[in-house]
Amino acid sequence: MSIVPHPFDPLSAQEIELAVSIVKKAHSDVRFHVVNLHEPRKAEMTAWLANRGSRRPKRVAEVVVQSPTGTVYEGLVDLETPKLDKWVQKDGVQPVITPEELASVEHGIRTDPKVIEQCVISGIPAEDMHKVYSDPWTISYDERFGTDRRLQQALLYYRPDIDNCQYQYPLDFCPIWDPLKEKVIAIDIPKVRRPVVKSPAVDYHHLAIQRQGGYRTDLKPIQITQPQGVSFEFSGTGREIEWQNWKFHIGFNYREGIVFNNITFNDKGTVRPIFYRMSIAEMVVPYGNPEYPHHRKHAFDLGEYGAGYLTNSLSLGCDCKGAIYYLDADFPTLSGQVRKVKNAICIHEEDNGILFKHTDFRDGSTIVTRARKLIVQQIFTAANYEYAIAWTFHQDGTIQPDIKLTGILNTYVMHEGEDTMGYGTEVKKGTVAHNHQHLFCLRINPNLDGQNNSVVMVDAERSPAPVGSPDNYYGNAFTARRTRLETTAQAMTDYDGTTGRTWDIVNEKKINSQSGKPVSYKLVSREVPGLLAKPGSLVWKRAGFARHTVHVTKYRDDQLWVAGDHVPQTSGEPTKGITEWIGDGTESITNTDIVLWHTFGITHFPSPEDFPIMPAEPITLLLRPRHFFTCNPAMDVPPSYSITPSQVAAKGKGALDATDRISKLANDTCGSTCRL
Repeated sequence: MSIVPHPFDPLSAQEIELAVSIVKKAHSDVRFHVVNLHEPRKAEMTAWLANRGSRRPKRVAEVVVQSPTGTVYEGLVDLETPKLDKWVQKDGVQPVITPEELASVEHGIRTDPKVIEQCVISGIPAEDMHKVYSDPWTISYDERFGTDRRLQQALLYYRPDIDNCQYQYPLDFCPIWDPLKEKVIAIDIPKVRRPVVKSPAVDYHHLAIQRQGGYRTDLKPIQITQPQGVSFEFSGTGREIEWQNWKFHIGFNYREGIVFNNITFNDKGTVRPIFYRMSIAEMVVPYGNPEYPHHRKHAFDLGEYGAGYLTNSLSLGCDCKGAIYYLDADFPTLSGQVRKVKNAICIHEEDNGILFKHTDFRDGSTIVTRARKLIVQQIFTAANYEYAIAWTFHQDGTIQPDIKLTGILNTYVMHEGEDTMGYGTEVKKGTVAHNHQHLFCLRINPNLDGQNNSVVMVDAERSPAPVGSPDNYYGNAFTARRTRLETTAQAMTDYDGTTGRTWDIVNEKKINSQSGKPVSYKLVSREVPGLLAKPGSLVWKRAGFARHTVHVTKYRDDQLWVAGDHVPQTSGEPTKGITEWIGDGTESITNTDIVLWHTFGITHFPSPEDFPIMPAEPITLLLRPRHFFTCNPAMDVPPSYSITPSQVAAKGKGALDATDRISKLANDTCGSTCRL
């Protein structure tokens, strides 16, 4: 008997095949860029969540296809009837770039006579073209070609030996590739030519390390075991998870990757809604070298390529350690077949240090409780970079999105002794890594005890009363200044480190019985560099979401893509996505169904320590309950050790001792006399 999918479940392989067959029957000769779940309308879905015995929302697939001539169509397929419900031609846009399109560029580049000619000029023999590698990027936007013609730019590298890292040997010119015609249509050549630097290789794989003297030998094994199994469980179709009072649905799509829906917390028997939907909705990586054609380097890795399409198949014991639960992902190919990514998501628990502790200095009574966290993770590779996206759920009601950046820097070639002009760092002689930023956009549709929410900006500030005055005689007073964001224009706000600025998502109609304040979740995020590209620049126009740390809009079902529905080759004119939705900025965003968009990330000035492969650099932020619970919601987590003053007086009788007996003293040379 087949399992009826949860309305939030991604399309199964069978559903993708059905949608493809219906589209092909009506429009035979098309290439499939998107076959994805068309998410149920929120009003319909909310009604079903409240009464799961009612009729569940229909299963609908959204499709984006391209004809052989490049015409783009969007459609909706009713999978239950089944039938094609919608079919619309979209002019002047380019859909997401698929893995097959990316893979096709390299072979085409190697066989093009003009590319071969430029490689010879760069110092690569014609017979070595099999050693030339290409990172295919969308062309960003180029005024020569506009948006009607689908194009990619090929960032070229030389790999003298098959085991070398090609990013240490960048080439100085850039072919432009037409994936529909499968040919090079232009080559961008810099004014100053720089031949490839054929210096000794610096590689990161095991063969290279062994030649350099081998790996460290002083690491002892760390074993992670859960002999009684994991503490989480799945229900329904296997995508709704329950863990430590949390319950939520884990979705996955081609663009955002992991998507969470209907996040709730069981507060002493009352299941309380917190967030309706949460995901990383977009990101942009602007590079800082203005020399042509480097100015085109600002990748929208989600909107242009898709965090789902680029996701890795995760390996047990490598990407994920311990007792791991995996979820697979199914995607369409250009031809309409199904591509399965095994182990696209890994889910596991980790020890998380101390949850809380207190020792009374008077009598030695103490309690220490260790924390555990649940991690839901994916890793995707965008050409040279890897992004490990780990969503961490804590026992105290905190949600912590964590991102680790690793992989390899994007590089370009320089003459020996040439001035980088400060736009990059020479990470290896003749090889320069760009200054760049990684800016992510978190999309949060809150549901704090109901859909009608507001956002309040909170700043720590000194009391305005002068020292010596009756209100601040000793000068030590400070308070939290709270500013309710009333309109979409007012909500365009930026981080202020001098005030430790945070943002509270609040339900003003639900008051905490202890504090008398509205229930809320606080956004705590301090890694929030501003977009460094100047106003009016190409990336500034295209990445409107990155102009401010926070935007707030009124919820609408189809406003998911903050940089626009179709991102490749957009010019930013007219504006798409968040700036289009905000409009004149007068729409009210108080006590209503809202979406908070938060841009965060890092500015990266590379160094030799980041090359030839980059140690993981972490970025983190917190969504913390504030006035949501009446007390610490994690006090019922079993402690490792707890003894009260009366039990101390009774020589420890009755103390709760669940100390980890596996733990031991390191390098114990004195036996039990060293132990307490």
